Amino acid sequence: MKLRTVTATRYVTPLREGGSLPAIVEADDAGLYVLKFRGAGQGPKVLVAELIAGELARAAGLAVPDIVFIELDADLARTEPDPEIQHLIRASAGLNLALDYLPGSVTFDPIADEPDAALASAIVWLDAFVSNVDRTPRNANMLMWHRKLWLIDHGAALYFHHGWSGGSDLSQDPFTRVKDHILLKFAGTLREADAALAARLTPQIIRDIVAVAPDAWLMADSPFATPGDARNAYIQHLTRRLQAPRAFLEEALRARSQLV
Repeated sequence: MKLRTVTATRYVTPLREGGSLPAIVEADDAGLYVLKFRGAGQGPKVLVAELIAGELARAAGLAVPDIVFIELDADLARTEPDPEIQHLIRASAGLNLALDYLPGSVTFDPIADEPDAALASAIVWLDAFVSNVDRTPRNANMLMWHRKLWLIDHGAALYFHHGWSGGSDLSQDPFTRVKDHILLKFAGTLREADAALAARLTPQIIRDIVAVAPDAWLMADSPFATPGDARNAYIQHLTRRLQAPRAFLEEALRARSQLV
């Protein structure tokens, strides 16, 4: 697979509800994008998680806005009066990541927009697979757009890589934080989702997605000697995590049994 690359031409507005201060920008294809800054927060690893988890979700058949690479020129900071944003733009000059902006979308409301069991189960399963800690009642990171549920903001997934050591194997982590998932109570067909999605996310799909991550992002604060070693570690983690029995599935089933 291959991501498109666009160039940011205009900084439109910050999205201050995000901890890393993402922004809406216009690009040279006349499109609007939600830009995730490489120089924000925990750095490039957040972008790696956004890319890998987002594209895995798409491969699983879930709706995710188009993800693109986006080039950012430090000169865009000159027209921004906020010193914090000026610094963020300058610190992120070069290659960043962005998602297609969904105009008119609204934040998912589990009361007004209750999903069916199959969709809820697929999303819970996917988030448990990629260890996404940030799909909770406090911050759903889902949008309703054209009466369809869209997944956004996967930067908190694969959270273990922030403290990764080269020899560690966390592929069998049960992901106990699935108990906090906003859709868990609706996820009544987790075993069916498991059977379908574990078959759908083949090792080749995983390799193709991980291959897209830029070498420089993979090597940021990395315990690995080369980008290839880092890339292989992500591939190994994800493919091992799909091997049966899947501890994260059993944990999700156990956590849901506490709710219903």
